[in-house]
Amino acid sequence: MTVFAHISDIHIGGSDASVTRAEAVMRHLATLEIDAVVVTGDVADHALAEEYEVAAGILRADVPLAVCPGNHDSVPEFEKRIGPADQAIRLDGLTIALADSSVPGRPYGFLADETLARLDAVLSERPGVPAMVGMHHPPVELGIPYVDEIRLREPERLEELLRAHPNVVAVLAGHAHTGATARFAGLPVAVAPGVVSTCLTQAETDAAFPVTYDLPPGFALHFFDGERLVTHFRPVILK
Repeated sequence: MTVFAHISDIHIGGSDASVTRAEAVMRHLATLEIDAVVVTGDVADHALAEEYEVAAGILRADVPLAVCPGNHDSVPEFEKRIGPADQAIRLDGLTIALADSSVPGRPYGFLADETLARLDAVLSERPGVPAMVGMHHPPVELGIPYVDEIRLREPERLEELLRAHPNVVAVLAGHAHTGATARFAGLPVAVAPGVVSTCLTQAETDAAFPVTYDLPPGFALHFFDGERLVTHFRPVILK
C-alpha cells in the first residue's frame, strides 16, 4: 500500500495567517506514516522572491516531496527557489508526475506542447508501473462557477495523453480550495483542499467570491493498493 499526502494552495503572503497555516499542515504531515508529499500549486500569492524563500523553508519533508506551480506563481521565481516546474516522484509501486498548467498572467490553466511532451516522457519511463498525473488546474467542472471558469483549458489534450498511457490510474489537482472528487478520461480526479482558505459551493453561499478564511486548512490523504485509489480529506486544527 502506498500512502501519500496531497496539499495545495498555500498562498504564502495571501493572508496574515498563510505562513502559520502552512507550517501547521507540514508539522502535522511529519507525524504521519506516509511515503510522499505532493503540492499542487499556488505556492506564493504574489509571486514574490521573499514568498518563495519562506515557502522553501516550509515545504520540507523526510519523504519525497514534489511541487508544481499554480496560476499565482511565477515559474522563473518558482524554479529559482522551489525547483523545476515539472517534477516527479518515483516510488517502488507508483510514479507521481506533476505538470505545470500555469499560464503567465492568466488565472486559467493550459498544458503547453512542451509540458505534455515532458509528461509523456515521464509516463513512458516505467510503463508497467501505475502512475498518477498532477497539476494545479482541475480538468473538469466541480460545480463552483467561480472555479469552473478558470479550470484547465482544452482538457482534451490531456485526455489524449492519458489514454495513451494505460498505466495512469488517477489525476490530482488543486486550485479549487476545496476537497473534491470527480472523473476525467475514465479516471478518478482528486482535488486537494486549500491550505490558505476554503472555497464554498453554491449550496453553502451565494457570494460572488465564495471564499472563507474561517475554516481550518486541509489536506488529502491518498491510499493506493496498486489498483484502487482511496482518498480521505482531513482538516488540521490550528492551536
